[in-house]
Amino acid sequence: MLSTVRRVQCSIFTIELSSYSFWVWYPVEVAHIRPLTTFIRRMVSSTEMSAIEKAKKQAAFTCAEKNIASGCRLGVGSGSTVKFLVEYLENAVKTRKLQNIVCVPTSFMTKRWLIDAGLTVSDLDCTPELDVCIDGADEVDANFTCIKGGGGCLAREKIVQHAANKFFVIADSSKESVKLGDHYNHIPLEVLPFAATAVLRSLPRTEGGTAQLRMALNKCGPVLTDNNNYIIDWAFEKNKPHDWKEVQLRLASTPGIVETGLFIDVVDKVYFAYPDGSVKELDAKRKH
Repeated sequence: MLSTVRRVQCSIFTIELSSYSFWVWYPVEVAHIRPLTTFIRRMVSSTEMSAIEKAKKQAAFTCAEKNIASGCRLGVGSGSTVKFLVEYLENAVKTRKLQNIVCVPTSFMTKRWLIDAGLTVSDLDCTPELDVCIDGADEVDANFTCIKGGGGCLAREKIVQHAANKFFVIADSSKESVKLGDHYNHIPLEVLPFAATAVLRSLPRTEGGTAQLRMALNKCGPVLTDNNNYIIDWAFEKNKPHDWKEVQLRLASTPGIVETGLFIDVVDKVYFAYPDGSVKELDAKRKH
Protein backbone atom coordinates (compact mmCIF):
# COMPACT_ATOMS: atom_id res chain seq x y z
CA MET A 1 0.00 0.00 0.00
CA LEU A 2 1.34 3.37 -0.98
CA SER A 3 1.16 6.09 1.62
CA THR A 4 0.62 9.70 0.72
CA VAL A 5 3.66 11.81 1.47
CA ARG A 6 2.98 15.41 2.46
CA ARG A 7 5.59 18.12 2.50
CA VAL A 8 6.39 19.41 5.95
CA GLN A 9 8.62 22.15 7.29
CA CYS A 10 10.74 21.89 10.38
CA SER A 11 10.11 24.99 12.42
CA ILE A 12 12.02 26.22 15.41
CA PHE A 13 10.38 28.57 17.88
CA THR A 14 11.95 30.38 20.77
CA ILE A 15 9.61 30.71 23.72
CA GLU A 16 10.53 33.21 26.41
CA LEU A 17 8.65 32.77 29.67
CA SER A 18 9.48 35.18 32.45
CA SER A 19 13.13 34.65 33.34
CA TYR A 20 13.90 31.66 31.13
CA SER A 21 13.60 30.57 27.52
CA PHE A 22 13.72 27.33 25.58
CA TRP A 23 13.65 26.07 22.01
CA VAL A 24 10.82 24.10 20.43
CA TRP A 25 11.63 21.99 17.36
CA TYR A 26 8.45 21.04 15.63
CA PRO A 27 7.87 19.30 12.24
CA VAL A 28 4.79 21.11 11.13
CA GLU A 29 2.72 21.53 8.03
CA VAL A 30 2.46 25.10 6.84
CA ALA A 31 -1.26 25.05 7.57
CA HIS A 32 -0.54 24.13 11.18
CA ILE A 33 1.78 27.03 11.98
CA ARG A 34 -1.06 29.31 13.05
CA PRO A 35 -2.54 26.83 15.58
CA LEU A 36 0.95 26.31 17.02
CA THR A 37 1.62 30.02 17.41
CA THR A 38 -1.79 30.38 19.05
CA PHE A 39 -0.81 27.62 21.47
CA ILE A 40 2.47 29.41 22.24
CA ARG A 41 0.68 32.71 22.86
CA ARG A 42 -1.63 30.94 25.29
CA MET A 43 1.36 29.47 27.12
CA VAL A 44 2.92 32.91 27.49
CA SER A 45 -0.37 34.45 28.57
CA SER A 46 -0.87 31.69 31.14
CA THR A 47 2.60 32.27 32.56
CA GLU A 48 2.05 36.02 32.81
CA MET A 49 -1.20 35.41 34.66
CA SER A 50 0.64 33.06 37.00
CA ALA A 51 3.09 35.84 37.85
CA ILE A 52 0.20 38.15 38.72
CA GLU A 53 -1.40 35.47 40.89
CA LYS A 54 1.90 34.95 42.72
CA ALA A 55 2.10 38.69 43.37
CA LYS A 56 -1.44 38.72 44.77
CA LYS A 57 -0.59 35.82 47.06
CA GLN A 58 2.58 37.54 48.26
CA ALA A 59 0.66 40.73 49.08
CA ALA A 60 -2.02 38.82 50.99
CA PHE A 61 0.42 36.68 52.95
CA THR A 62 2.69 39.61 53.85
CA CYS A 63 -0.20 41.74 55.10
CA ALA A 64 -1.68 38.86 57.09
CA GLU A 65 1.67 37.97 58.69
CA LYS A 66 2.14 41.53 59.92
CA ASN A 67 -1.38 42.44 61.01
CA ILE A 68 -3.39 39.41 62.14
CA ALA A 69 -2.96 37.98 65.62
CA SER A 70 -4.86 35.32 67.56
CA GLY A 71 -8.26 36.54 68.72
CA CYS A 72 -8.55 38.96 65.80
CA ARG A 73 -12.01 40.03 64.67
CA LEU A 74 -11.35 40.29 60.97
CA GLY A 75 -13.29 41.87 58.14
CA VAL A 76 -12.57 39.87 54.99
CA GLY A 77 -13.01 41.61 51.66
CA SER A 78 -13.88 40.18 48.26
CA GLY A 79 -12.10 39.36 45.04
CA SER A 80 -9.25 37.29 43.66
CA THR A 81 -6.55 38.69 45.96
CA VAL A 82 -8.64 38.04 49.06
CA LYS A 83 -8.86 34.37 48.12
CA PHE A 84 -5.17 34.13 49.01
CA LEU A 85 -5.89 35.79 52.37
CA VAL A 86 -8.39 33.00 53.07
CA GLU A 87 -5.73 30.46 52.07
CA TYR A 88 -3.32 32.01 54.59
CA LEU A 89 -5.94 31.96 57.35
CA GLU A 90 -6.84 28.35 56.65
CA ASN A 91 -3.22 27.22 56.92
CA ALA A 92 -2.50 29.38 59.98
CA VAL A 93 -5.53 28.10 61.88
CA LYS A 94 -4.88 24.46 60.97
CA THR A 95 -1.30 24.71 62.23
CA ARG A 96 -2.48 26.64 65.31
CA LYS A 97 -0.31 29.59 64.38
CA LEU A 98 -3.52 31.61 64.79
CA GLN A 99 -6.39 30.82 67.13
CA ASN A 100 -9.85 32.23 67.81
CA ILE A 101 -10.07 34.15 64.54
CA VAL A 102 -13.57 35.46 63.77
CA CYS A 103 -14.22 36.47 60.17
CA VAL A 104 -16.91 38.83 58.88
CA PRO A 105 -17.18 38.46 55.08
CA THR A 106 -18.17 41.21 52.66
CA SER A 107 -19.84 38.97 50.08
CA PHE A 108 -21.54 35.65 49.51
CA MET A 109 -18.48 34.31 47.67
CA THR A 110 -16.11 35.23 50.49
CA LYS A 111 -18.47 33.64 52.99
CA ARG A 112 -18.38 30.39 51.01
CA TRP A 113 -14.56 30.49 50.84
CA LEU A 114 -14.34 30.99 54.61
CA ILE A 115 -16.81 28.19 55.36
CA ASP A 116 -15.05 25.80 52.98
CA ALA A 117 -11.76 26.65 54.72
CA GLY A 118 -13.24 25.69 58.10
CA LEU A 119 -12.95 29.20 59.53
CA THR A 120 -15.31 30.85 62.01
CA VAL A 121 -17.77 33.11 60.20
CA SER A 122 -19.79 35.87 61.83
CA ASP A 123 -21.66 39.01 60.78
CA LEU A 124 -21.98 42.58 61.99
CA ASP A 125 -25.03 41.72 64.10
CA CYS A 126 -22.93 39.36 66.22
CA THR A 127 -19.55 41.06 65.76
CA PRO A 128 -20.25 44.77 65.29
CA GLU A 129 -16.69 45.96 65.98
CA LEU A 130 -13.73 44.63 64.02
CA ASP A 131 -10.02 44.92 64.73
CA VAL A 132 -8.88 44.78 61.13
CA CYS A 133 -10.38 44.72 57.64
CA ILE A 134 -8.31 43.48 54.70
CA ASP A 135 -9.50 43.87 51.13
CA GLY A 136 -8.28 44.26 47.57
CA ALA A 137 -8.75 47.21 45.23
CA ASP A 138 -9.12 47.92 41.53
CA GLU A 139 -6.88 50.99 41.74
CA VAL A 140 -5.07 52.95 44.46
CA ASP A 141 -3.68 56.41 43.77
CA ALA A 142 -0.85 58.34 45.41
CA ASN A 143 -3.28 59.82 47.97
CA PHE A 144 -4.49 56.34 49.01
CA THR A 145 -7.87 56.94 47.37
CA CYS A 146 -9.21 53.63 46.08
CA ILE A 147 -11.62 52.47 43.45
CA LYS A 148 -13.32 49.27 44.52
CA GLY A 149 -16.35 47.33 43.38
CA GLY A 150 -15.16 45.49 40.29
CA GLY A 151 -16.72 42.39 41.83
CA GLY A 152 -19.96 44.20 42.68
CA CYS A 153 -19.53 44.04 46.47
CA LEU A 154 -18.74 47.70 47.14
CA ALA A 155 -21.60 48.54 49.54
CA ARG A 156 -20.91 45.66 51.91
CA GLU A 157 -17.17 46.21 51.58
CA LYS A 158 -17.58 49.81 52.69
CA ILE A 159 -19.87 48.85 55.58
CA VAL A 160 -17.44 46.23 56.90
CA GLN A 161 -14.48 48.58 56.41
CA HIS A 162 -16.28 51.25 58.44
CA ALA A 163 -16.73 48.77 61.31
CA ALA A 164 -12.98 48.08 61.51
CA ASN A 165 -10.35 49.93 63.51
CA LYS A 166 -7.74 49.40 60.76
CA PHE A 167 -8.12 48.99 57.01
CA PHE A 168 -5.41 47.41 54.88
CA VAL A 169 -5.44 47.03 51.09
CA ILE A 170 -3.66 44.18 49.30
CA ALA A 171 -2.97 44.25 45.57
CA ASP A 172 -0.53 43.43 42.83
CA SER A 173 1.55 46.31 41.49
CA SER A 174 -0.69 46.83 38.43
CA LYS A 175 -3.24 48.47 40.75
CA GLU A 176 -0.84 51.23 41.83
CA SER A 177 -1.26 54.60 40.11
CA VAL A 178 -0.40 58.26 40.51
CA LYS A 179 -3.99 59.38 39.99
CA LEU A 180 -7.28 57.56 39.61
CA GLY A 181 -7.93 56.67 36.01
CA ASP A 182 -4.35 55.80 35.11
CA HIS A 183 -5.30 52.12 34.92
CA TYR A 184 -8.98 51.87 35.83
CA ASN A 185 -11.25 54.58 34.50
CA HIS A 186 -14.66 53.74 35.88
CA ILE A 187 -16.28 53.86 39.29
CA PRO A 188 -18.88 51.23 40.19
CA LEU A 189 -22.10 52.48 41.77
CA GLU A 190 -24.63 50.30 43.55
CA VAL A 191 -28.07 51.52 42.52
CA LEU A 192 -31.66 50.66 43.39
CA PRO A 193 -33.25 48.90 40.38
CA PHE A 194 -36.15 51.40 40.46
CA ALA A 195 -33.68 54.27 40.00
CA ALA A 196 -31.35 52.72 37.42
CA THR A 197 -32.73 54.46 34.33
CA ALA A 198 -32.88 57.83 36.06
CA VAL A 199 -29.27 57.52 37.24
CA LEU A 200 -28.08 56.39 33.81
CA ARG A 201 -29.65 59.48 32.27
CA SER A 202 -28.53 62.02 34.86
CA LEU A 203 -24.91 60.96 35.48
CA PRO A 204 -23.42 62.07 32.13
CA ARG A 205 -25.17 65.43 32.48
CA THR A 206 -24.09 66.13 36.04
CA GLU A 207 -20.65 64.47 36.17
CA GLY A 208 -19.61 63.98 32.54
CA GLY A 209 -18.29 60.75 31.10
CA THR A 210 -20.56 57.82 30.33
CA ALA A 211 -22.60 55.41 32.43
CA GLN A 212 -23.49 51.81 31.70
CA LEU A 213 -25.58 49.19 33.46
CA ARG A 214 -23.40 46.18 34.21
CA MET A 215 -24.80 43.08 32.55
CA ALA A 216 -24.31 39.53 33.81
CA LEU A 217 -22.24 37.07 31.79
CA ASN A 218 -24.11 33.85 32.58
CA LYS A 219 -27.69 35.10 32.76
CA CYS A 220 -29.94 37.28 30.67
CA GLY A 221 -30.08 40.56 32.51
CA PRO A 222 -28.09 42.85 34.79
CA VAL A 223 -25.69 41.91 37.56
CA LEU A 224 -27.43 41.71 40.93
CA THR A 225 -25.50 42.54 44.09
CA ASP A 226 -25.85 40.59 47.35
CA ASN A 227 -28.35 43.33 48.28
CA ASN A 228 -30.40 42.68 45.10
CA ASN A 229 -29.39 46.00 43.58
CA TYR A 230 -27.88 46.88 40.20
CA ILE A 231 -24.36 48.04 39.39
CA ILE A 232 -23.81 51.06 37.15
CA ASP A 233 -20.26 51.64 35.95
CA TRP A 234 -19.54 55.34 35.57
CA ALA A 235 -16.62 55.94 33.19
CA PHE A 236 -15.35 59.35 34.26
CA GLU A 237 -13.37 61.73 32.08
CA LYS A 238 -9.72 60.89 32.66
CA ASN A 239 -8.29 64.21 31.48
CA LYS A 240 -10.59 66.28 33.66
CA PRO A 241 -9.41 67.17 37.20
CA HIS A 242 -11.61 65.65 39.90
CA ASP A 243 -12.04 66.53 43.54
CA TRP A 244 -12.97 63.02 44.61
CA LYS A 245 -14.39 64.08 47.97
CA GLU A 246 -16.79 66.43 46.21
CA VAL A 247 -17.62 63.78 43.63
CA GLN A 248 -18.38 61.31 46.42
CA LEU A 249 -20.70 63.79 48.13
CA ARG A 250 -22.60 64.51 44.91
CA LEU A 251 -22.94 60.86 43.96
CA ALA A 252 -24.00 59.82 47.47
CA SER A 253 -26.71 62.50 47.47
CA THR A 254 -28.14 61.33 44.14
CA PRO A 255 -31.50 59.61 44.74
CA GLY A 256 -31.22 55.90 44.05
CA ILE A 257 -27.44 55.56 44.43
CA VAL A 258 -26.92 53.29 47.43
CA GLU A 259 -23.12 53.49 47.54
CA THR A 260 -20.10 54.31 45.40
CA GLY A 261 -16.84 52.47 44.79
CA LEU A 262 -14.78 55.44 46.00
CA PHE A 263 -12.89 54.78 49.25
CA ILE A 264 -11.44 58.08 50.46
CA ASP A 265 -9.32 58.73 53.58
CA VAL A 266 -9.98 55.29 55.04
CA VAL A 267 -6.86 53.29 54.11
CA ASP A 268 -4.20 52.76 56.79
CA LYS A 269 -1.72 50.77 54.73
CA VAL A 270 -1.38 49.34 51.23
CA TYR A 271 0.66 46.27 50.33
CA PHE A 272 1.70 46.18 46.67
CA ALA A 273 3.39 43.00 45.45
CA TYR A 274 5.61 42.82 42.39
CA PRO A 275 6.38 39.99 39.95
CA ASP A 276 9.91 39.65 41.38
CA GLY A 277 8.39 38.64 44.74
CA SER A 278 9.02 41.92 46.57
CA VAL A 279 6.28 43.67 48.53
CA LYS A 280 6.06 47.43 49.08
CA GLU A 281 4.29 48.58 52.23
CA LEU A 282 2.88 52.11 52.08
CA ASP A 283 1.67 53.84 55.24
CA ALA A 284 -1.05 56.44 54.73
CA LYS A 285 -0.14 58.22 57.98
CA ARG A 286 3.35 58.95 56.67
CA LYS A 287 1.81 60.43 53.53
CA HIS A 288 -0.28 62.86 55.56
